[in-house]
Amino acid sequence: MLIRIVRMTFQPDKVADFLAIFEASKHKIRAVAGCQQLQLLRDTDTPNVLMTYSLWTHADALEAYRASALFQSTWAQTKVLFADKPVAFSSESLWKSD
Repeated sequence: MLIRIVRMTFQPDKVADFLAIFEASKHKIRAVAGCQQLQLLRDTDTPNVLMTYSLWTHADALEAYRASALFQSTWAQTKVLFADKPVAFSSESLWKSD
């Protein structure tokens, strides 16, 4: 299982625009082969910082999504709203709760 977190800092007046983009695309993203979960998180101290947290069956599934027209379209709409460069990383869990 691959965990993907993307931390995005938006222009404060553009957060609502991103939320609309996310709302319109979240069901499509969740339907992509290999996507097991998708969540949107907000920084508790900085409300214009949002993060996507997604679980993927494997890295190839994430890469296939990143190469898709859905990602290209969604990312093109999103990146113009940033106030700072996004930070993305992939990881795997080494521990599971009992």
